[in-house]
Amino acid sequence: MKIQAKQLSAEIASGKRVSLIDVRTPAEHGEVHIEGSHLMPLDRLDAGAVRSAANGAERCVLVCRSGKRAEQAYLKLQAAGCENLAVLEGGVMGWEGEGLPVVRGAKAISLERQVRIAAGMLVLLGVGLGTWVHPGFYGLSAFVGAGLVFAGLADWCGMAMVLAKMPWNR
Repeated sequence: MKIQAKQLSAEIASGKRVSLIDVRTPAEHGEVHIEGSHLMPLDRLDAGAVRSAANGAERCVLVCRSGKRAEQAYLKLQAAGCENLAVLEGGVMGWEGEGLPVVRGAKAISLERQVRIAAGMLVLLGVGLGTWVHPGFYGLSAFVGAGLVFAGLADWCGMAMVLAKMPWNR
């Protein structure tokens, strides 16, 4: 189930008990988040912790940057038996796009940009090593390209999962 930013804002303003669960990385949450949201990164999401954070709430709304990771969290939590879940349509970007207030912190490089930077560096490394060391290194560029195609088709990125676990994203 999805909820629009304006509808969620109205529910919160009316006094409805809503628990906001932000499933982004700590760096992303630190950069910008909705006031009152609880940080529970997708790679460490636990149904018990969500139930605890949502204790007494009428609705638990999952939030990420654009809505994709929140949808993954929704499926994971629904399979674990969590109820009264919703996904914020458009995520924090949609919330902010509606002119609703956010809390801003230190600027960080988003996980999406980190993936693009890492993939580009690996492709360049593969081409460089393939040209000057051994042609077998072209396989690195092909592997990264195949990974990007898979990520686009499956809407799941292994490189993003690895990067999310890096110390600067904790």
